[in-house]
Amino acid sequence: MSSHQHQQSYKAGEAKGHAQEKTGQAMDTMKDKASQAADSARGRTHDAKDQTGSYLDAAKEKASQTAQATKEKTSQTAQATKEKASQTAQATKEKASELAESGKETAQAGKERTGGFLQKTGEQVKGMAQGAAEAVKHTFGMADVDEEDPHSKTGH
Repeated sequence: MSSHQHQQSYKAGEAKGHAQEKTGQAMDTMKDKASQAADSARGRTHDAKDQTGSYLDAAKEKASQTAQATKEKTSQTAQATKEKASQTAQATKEKASELAESGKETAQAGKERTGGFLQKTGEQVKGMAQGAAEAVKHTFGMADVDEEDPHSKTGH
């Protein structure tokens, strides 16, 4: 082999070595960048999971607070309704009692008026019956002679 060929072979080997070294360096650089990208992606994924977890926790907390507020409002409304119903029932009971008392008083007054009216009417009927009896006695001449009646047949 000539020296020129030898030198070319040497340069070719040297170029091949440089190429392999450059390729190795490029591969290492690519591996490093790929590893960094994977690490970055894992980090972002982890951050996204954390952020999603935070959002979910916040949403759960908000839902829990809303549910609690709704429960309290419902309880307050139920209590207010119960109190209003109790007040209405009490007012109705008092009004019914007042009406019953008023009815008793009206009935008593009516009874007293009716009793007085019936007594007066009875006395009037009794008086009229006595007058009619006296008239019949006079008509048949059975009236007491002691009576001083100017229309008497005896003429005393």
